[in-house]
Amino acid sequence: MSFDQTTLTLYGAEWCEDSQRVKTYLEDNKLSFTYINVDLDRQSVRQVEEIQDGKRLTPTLVINDTSVVNPSNDQIDSLLGLNHGRPRIRLFGADWCPDCHRAKAYLSDNGINFQYINIDIHRWAIPVLETVNHGKRIIPTIFINEQAYANPDNRALKDLIGITQEAETHLYDVAIIGGGAAGLTTAIYVQRDKFSSIVLEKKLIGGNASLTEKIENYPGFIDISGKELMNKMADQARIYGSEIRLGVDVRKISFENQIFHLETNLGDLTARSVVVAVGSTYKRLNIPGEADLLGAGIHFCATCDGAFYRDREVIVIGGGNSALEEGMFLARFCRKVTFVHYKPTFSATQTYTDKLAEFTNVAVYMNQTPTAFLSNDQGTFRALQVTDNATGEVQEIEADGVFLFVGLIPNTKFLAKTLDLNEQGFICTRPGSVETSVPGILAAGDCRLGAIAQVAAATGEGVVASFAVKAYLSQKMV
Repeated sequence: MSFDQTTLTLYGAEWCEDSQRVKTYLEDNKLSFTYINVDLDRQSVRQVEEIQDGKRLTPTLVINDTSVVNPSNDQIDSLLGLNHGRPRIRLFGADWCPDCHRAKAYLSDNGINFQYINIDIHRWAIPVLETVNHGKRIIPTIFINEQAYANPDNRALKDLIGITQEAETHLYDVAIIGGGAAGLTTAIYVQRDKFSSIVLEKKLIGGNASLTEKIENYPGFIDISGKELMNKMADQARIYGSEIRLGVDVRKISFENQIFHLETNLGDLTARSVVVAVGSTYKRLNIPGEADLLGAGIHFCATCDGAFYRDREVIVIGGGNSALEEGMFLARFCRKVTFVHYKPTFSATQTYTDKLAEFTNVAVYMNQTPTAFLSNDQGTFRALQVTDNATGEVQEIEADGVFLFVGLIPNTKFLAKTLDLNEQGFICTRPGSVETSVPGILAAGDCRLGAIAQVAAATGEGVVASFAVKAYLSQKMV
């Protein structure tokens, strides 16, 4: 008999990569949940807005009465008590219970995820306690998988969960942090050289490239979706023998006894060399109203959130290739797309500007600096305030939503005390090389200073990184 009365509802969409990640993760962990596609069930959009106080973000995961927006795999583990390689833990207790605090602290101190079910909030939990404890209401009652234990002490928890058992540590020739084009290409090439590799990806395979609806400048393909291209690379890496793990957040790299130790949210790993290919995240403008309106009209991914604005008006801020590409994607189903750029001309390539001219539902505001995001009475986005750089004139551009494509920030914060980074956080490498300030750690892709943020360029850097790995390991084996 199952005593798990956790209800899971996932609001998502087929075009949203993070929705697919969460959906797949729940399925892989054999968790029962209700999936609501916001595209097919239009009423669910209002439900998402109610859950998020007016914001529209997918995926939204509702766990009983608690909602979480775009949870990472690590967050799902924590909320539902999932422990990979160990049993699932659910702790029934109360905030006023001393033994509950003791058990919770012991589990947390030992890195064990557990789902906390407060019996004062979830009244359905009391009959469960009475059933498994023969009529008694004993807390904490801890479910280890489906077996209930009434107030086990710390020693019992250690034995039941297997905390004293250390997992076997495999020493990889190279640990690749990041599952985008650079990281996957590195894996393909090092495996062909018979070096063992593991790819550690925090979210989904492909990084920012997987969110691109259509890639038209990758050799060999007239056009291909970013997701399809990245999945092909991942499949090739796996076929050659690389191990790929998703949902792994690398938090620290240290070096001891000629071995690199990687501290992650799912345990420690060891490798003889490391390739950092962590990519970048979207940059913000840091102007008034931005923080308050994230998800309530301000977005960074057209393929993720664009469908919320079908037959509505949106603004695209930016003038590079990404801004024009994503803006033209929006123009296919939005009533109107307005581009705002702070320079007199677009910085995108001529191919993109030529294509933009083909759209009749596009407006362009050049040489305009965004100065504030304005909200309506409901607390959602209403208009963008801009200042004309030539005249100083201030005006408001009204729309239903706005998408920002103003640059990238490298995902290198965890390396601040490990590698030499520039002021923006990009990894500094030797001229014409992927070698970092630490021998044995290589950098590839758009987290590296001077890299070109294009998929084809990233694959090239992955090739260079693989040769650098080979040279480093060959030197060590002499």
